[in-house]
Amino acid sequence: MTDHFKYIQRHLEGVLLKSLQQFSAVAVTGPRQSGKSTLLRHTLPDYKYITLDDPLVRMQANDDPILFLDSVKTPVIIDEFQYAPQLLHYIKMRIDENRAVKGGFILTGSQQFVATKGLSESLAGRIALLELPPFCIQECQKAGLPVDPVDLFVENTLRGCYPELVLNKKIDARQWYSSYVQTYIERDIRSLYDIGNLRDFERVLQLLAARCSQQLNYSSISRDVGVAVNTVKRWVSVLEACRLIYLLPAYYRNLGQRLVKAPKIYFLDSGLVCYLTGLSDKGHLLDGPMAGALFENFCVQEALKCSLAKGVVPRLSYLRTQSGFEVDLIVEADGGALHPFEFKLSATPKRSMASALDRFITELEPEKSRAGAVVCLNKSGVALTRNVASASLLDFADSLMQIC
Repeated sequence: MTDHFKYIQRHLEGVLLKSLQQFSAVAVTGPRQSGKSTLLRHTLPDYKYITLDDPLVRMQANDDPILFLDSVKTPVIIDEFQYAPQLLHYIKMRIDENRAVKGGFILTGSQQFVATKGLSESLAGRIALLELPPFCIQECQKAGLPVDPVDLFVENTLRGCYPELVLNKKIDARQWYSSYVQTYIERDIRSLYDIGNLRDFERVLQLLAARCSQQLNYSSISRDVGVAVNTVKRWVSVLEACRLIYLLPAYYRNLGQRLVKAPKIYFLDSGLVCYLTGLSDKGHLLDGPMAGALFENFCVQEALKCSLAKGVVPRLSYLRTQSGFEVDLIVEADGGALHPFEFKLSATPKRSMASALDRFITELEPEKSRAGAVVCLNKSGVALTRNVASASLLDFADSLMQIC
């Protein structure tokens, strides 16, 4: 984002400031362009900012880590630290010299798995791990996004929720995503992972987008692209590490072998799905074959964002039995309470839409379940059954911030 855009306060700010008081270091990961640097530089103006995206700075950090740390001093923000992973060992030594000092180092990175693996091995007990996704619904609202549920869904899905796209309506979203994908693959993925054939890798990404909100079938993708199953699995792990996709695990407790256990595939940003599948207008979005899948992806991505905004590990799952019974999303709150949700691309909620949630609440998990909600494009919620009500997108997002 350029400087003339207004700053949108992020939900993660409170967690960040609290973590700085409790830990010697804090790491903020998340996909590129999610606003990490903007958040930190706005919230912590007294911190020195260093980015390892700069080739000269990166060379200095790799060639002489001790001299590099002597020169930057603390408190300091080190951006894209995964490009100099050996720094972590020297940062650990600095921290251990004076454990009483809190919040001296802030590290950011766009490679979630690479980053957290190195951090957990080198700075265990000394660092808080936070993650910043693109804007959630409430943050988009602060930027002036439409209040009408249909317009809200259309705008957030077609353009996505990356801060630059939300704040600058003059940007052509398709050109932005084209550049984003190419930059991410060339700049980050190829530099840190051995992905092999770039064209096949991009084809896998496109197939995953076309199958968002579906169960992940590695063998099917392997056949369609013509690469080995293990290669597809490795590439999916890479895309998950870059926080472009999210694998929603299956719910399994207490129900034995009746459940389907494969994860479902979602993208962290629906705008990227639209770009990869060629969707570009409201009509195709609302009436096309991917309409329901995109609405479900949008809702699940919001649940993931709300969990991350609270600084907690997401406790999300879905349920599907071999007989076809399914609950789209189950959110586990503190204490083990289960909040089930269904997602229906409709502005007119009906009692029949609540049947799966009713069964889950009354038959499958009666002791742990709380009231369920069918999330629709209606403007306000109505009771559908004794245990289930409909919910608007905004009400759904607000409830997630309470229960995640």
